Amino acid sequence: MSEPIRVRGSVVVPDAELLWRFSRSSGPGGQHVNTSDSKAELRFDVAASKALPEVWRTRALERLAHRLVDGRVLVVQASEYRSQWRNREAAAARLAAVLSEACAPPPKARRATRPSRGMVQRRLDNKRHRSELKQGRRAPRGE
Repeated sequence: MSEPIRVRGSVVVPDAELLWRFSRSSGPGGQHVNTSDSKAELRFDVAASKALPEVWRTRALERLAHRLVDGRVLVVQASEYRSQWRNREAAAARLAAVLSEACAPPPKARRATRPSRGMVQRRLDNKRHRSELKQGRRAPRGE
């Protein structure tokens, strides 16, 4: 791919930090599949990247620890298309999405609040109403 991969905002991963590998894709395709290397594999060394800010790099290494090979390299594969070019685009988009999600800031902590008195009363009224409704459906006992 000639254009770099945009992670978030103005942060981009240059082509120099990406390693592409191509191999034969599995699945249907007739004689064509036996001769063309259409499966794309994209490798990105997160730990050694100069493109990612330090905070983002540590955040990505923590969040992607289960996906990293040797604890540092993120591998993304694409083989759903019969064309190598489309698989390259799919792998690049997948890498951008994974990195964007991994580098995102943590969500704001939830501030605990109490339900209002009116809300508690409405909930209890609704429970009472449901109980009466269901009791009205029961068959009378022992008569």
